[in-house]
Amino acid sequence: MLEIKNVSKTYGQGTAKVVALSNVSFRVDEGDFIAIMGPSGSGKSTLLNVIGGLDYLSSGEVVLDGKRIDNLDENDFVDIRRNKIAYVFQQYHLLPSLTALENVMLPLTFCGLGKGEEKGLEILKGVGLGGRTEHKPSQLSGGEQQRVAIARALVNSPSLILADEPTGNMDQETGKEILGLFQQLNVDGRSIIMVTHDPDIAQHAKEIIVLQDGQIIDRINQKGGKQ
Repeated sequence: MLEIKNVSKTYGQGTAKVVALSNVSFRVDEGDFIAIMGPSGSGKSTLLNVIGGLDYLSSGEVVLDGKRIDNLDENDFVDIRRNKIAYVFQQYHLLPSLTALENVMLPLTFCGLGKGEEKGLEILKGVGLGGRTEHKPSQLSGGEQQRVAIARALVNSPSLILADEPTGNMDQETGKEILGLFQQLNVDGRSIIMVTHDPDIAQHAKEIIVLQDGQIIDRINQKGGKQ
C-alpha cells in the first residue's frame, strides 16, 4: 500500500544544516496500525508531513499504491487527499465560526463534491457526536473537538490515516476514548500511522517504529496489537 524508501530530509545548508530524517525505510500494508515513537526532535512529525505531502523530502521516495507521490505538486496531491490520505493533528484546526457538521463537510466542499450533509451526519454519528452536530467548537470539550477532527478526516473515505499526537492534549480517560475510535477504524480496514510519545498508546499498535536523530533505531512487531 505505502512504501517509504530511503527517505531523507534536511533543513538549511553548511554549518546550519539539520538532518531531520536519514534513510528512513518501511512499508505499510492494508490494515496496518503503526505507532511512531521517539524523543522530541527525532523526526516523527517531519516523517508524517513528508508522507502527507505537507513537506518535501530531500531524497528517497514515497510510493502509494504503486505510484510515487513525493514528487507531485500541490494541485496533483489534491487527488491523493481527496481519496486516499487523511491527516489528524494534535491541534484540532476546526473553524470556530462553523458547526461540527459544517467543519466535517469542509473537505467535500473543497473537493467540489457538494455539501454532503447526509454523509457528514452519518460520520458524526459514527464517532459518537450524533447529538452535537449543530454545536460550534467552543461548545465542545477537547475530546469532542478531536472527534469532529477525526470525522472530518474520514468524510472522504481515506484508506490511510496519519495522526500526529491525536491524544497529546487530553486527559487519560479522554485519550483512551480517542484511541478506541482509532482502533475501531483500524478494525474497519483503514491503515493508520500514529505519532505518539505515550508508550501505553503505542502498545495498541501492531508495530512500533522508534526514531532517534532522524533514523529508525528499533522496530517492534506486536502481533496484532494490544486490545
